[in-house]
Amino acid sequence: MAKQHPGPHAQPTQVKGRPWWRVMCLTGLDYFSTLGYQPGIAALAAGLVSPLATIVLVVVTLLGALPVYRRVAQESPHGEGSIAMLERLLSFWQGKLFVLTLLGFAGTDFMITITLSAADASAHLVENPHLHSALDGKQVLLTMIMVALLGAVFLKGFSEAIGLAVVLVGVYLSLNVVVVANGLWNVLKAPHVFGDWTDALTVEHGNVIAMIGVALIVFPKLALGLSGFETGVAVMPHIEGDPDDTEEKPTGRIRGARKLLTTAAAIMSVFLITTSFITTLLIPADQFKAGGQANGRALAYLAHEHLGSTFGSVYDLSTIAILWFAGASAMAGLLNLMPRYLPRYGMAPHWARAVRPTVIVLTLIAFLVTWVFDANVDAQGGAYATGVLVLISSAAIAVTIAAHKAGQRRWRVGFAVIAAVFLYTTAVNIAERPDGVKIGACFIAGIMLVSFLSRLKRAFELRVTDVVLDDVAERFVRDYTHRPLRLIANEPHSRDLAEYRDKIHQIRRDNDIPAEEDLVFVEVTVLDPSDFEAELTVRGEVLHGRYRVLALESSSVPNALAALLLQVRDLTGQQPHIYFEWTEGNPFAQFLRFFLFGQGEIAPVTREVLREAEPDRSRRPAVHVG
Repeated sequence: MAKQHPGPHAQPTQVKGRPWWRVMCLTGLDYFSTLGYQPGIAALAAGLVSPLATIVLVVVTLLGALPVYRRVAQESPHGEGSIAMLERLLSFWQGKLFVLTLLGFAGTDFMITITLSAADASAHLVENPHLHSALDGKQVLLTMIMVALLGAVFLKGFSEAIGLAVVLVGVYLSLNVVVVANGLWNVLKAPHVFGDWTDALTVEHGNVIAMIGVALIVFPKLALGLSGFETGVAVMPHIEGDPDDTEEKPTGRIRGARKLLTTAAAIMSVFLITTSFITTLLIPADQFKAGGQANGRALAYLAHEHLGSTFGSVYDLSTIAILWFAGASAMAGLLNLMPRYLPRYGMAPHWARAVRPTVIVLTLIAFLVTWVFDANVDAQGGAYATGVLVLISSAAIAVTIAAHKAGQRRWRVGFAVIAAVFLYTTAVNIAERPDGVKIGACFIAGIMLVSFLSRLKRAFELRVTDVVLDDVAERFVRDYTHRPLRLIANEPHSRDLAEYRDKIHQIRRDNDIPAEEDLVFVEVTVLDPSDFEAELTVRGEVLHGRYRVLALESSSVPNALAALLLQVRDLTGQQPHIYFEWTEGNPFAQFLRFFLFGQGEIAPVTREVLREAEPDRSRRPAVHVG
């Protein structure tokens, strides 16, 4: 098995576990902060039926997304999420390409979380009555400053983020309770407001059944309200487990993650319904549009309008702080997710496992996204919703398959229905806002390009993490502590007597090896050539009573042979020799065979891997080609 390379925020040895409710505040930076822009986007997208569509969204949240991610937490408790579950189902290159595609959408989700939240924070800053005249027209600059400050926090360290998250989330939710309670009180004080809304709904849609039908159709436009679940799983490694938890079975961490997901979903559901209700009833429709005072800041508009400028400014400050720091949970998600896959696939440089260089790259990408979208909150909503929905849909499919494999028929049927709902929601969202999938495609294309260029650049690395010889193989090698071991590279076919007799005769003739020189065969069977790093197990055999064979299984023939030769040199102190015959065919086609299938023209590639692994020619194993 290849060694796993978890993200820099994933290991309990690196991160002290915290109570689940404190970690909930970390994921809540992303989830709860969407209240800063969700009510306004919902009103723009759904109009008068926004409260009804929000109720549909809450039902989908509690009966769909929540059960799915509670199962994801159980199946993938180390922060990998549904991507790891699906990765286990697929092998070869199609598995890698599928994971890269999902990573593209995950990158879209997390990156747009950073840029959209920062853009909305700057919108709150610009639209504050006390600052509007001084900051008007500077939203892009302000957004980039906030993104840069977020990057600076991660460059310095992330150890205090959870404590800060608890304070920010606690203050923000408390202020929202005040705004919501005041909004409901204003609705109760002026009953005509509710009557005007219901009358307008009746005029626009006719009857209750039509209203519900429209709400079912438009609720996918409100998908931003589902944004916290993938982050909730990504931060699982921060959750404190039971004293007897192990990495293989972290029961306490799973239980804590389920509490986190359930509590966050319940809190958010209450806020989604109440905020959608009061903003739709109390804010004029034209104020939600671009240029309106409630655009991207509906609750802040109510705070200023009904609770005064002082409270409104405090609310603005709290919203700006949580929106700015909402990017922290997304950045942590990216730093936890990407290093788990790309370096292990050979599709990222070695420095991608380090936090600081990765933070710099992600910050620069966030600058580019901010500039492309002109720091516009509404323009980024489609890309954000697409990333969220694709990940939730993939999670629903993953848990459906997991339930099927476990023989849990009821759960399988239930998860299949949930998956169908999310696939429908995703399709509707893409049809309504195709810009979202276009942005996701850009992220996917970028990840694919960088991944394959990196894999190409690292093609000649020694990619074996460890070499393990069984007793017979070790005995073969130990026989050569006083003389060089001479190996014949053989591609196994029928493995009959004639194959080995003819091969050894050919190698002796082509390389003028005396008959008294002892020769050992080495054979490599390619398993999954898309794997990059793997442990190499060497098995010794004696075939037909006379031919000694070292049998290897690996993802790449040249890398396996090079690793074996270096291991033999280190064990015996002798410089081993290996003999090849030339492969017929076009050199470029042979290189592609090596790159994609781990085979091709073996001799020169083996020599190149050895040259990179051992710069000292006097200590480098010898490669002969006849």
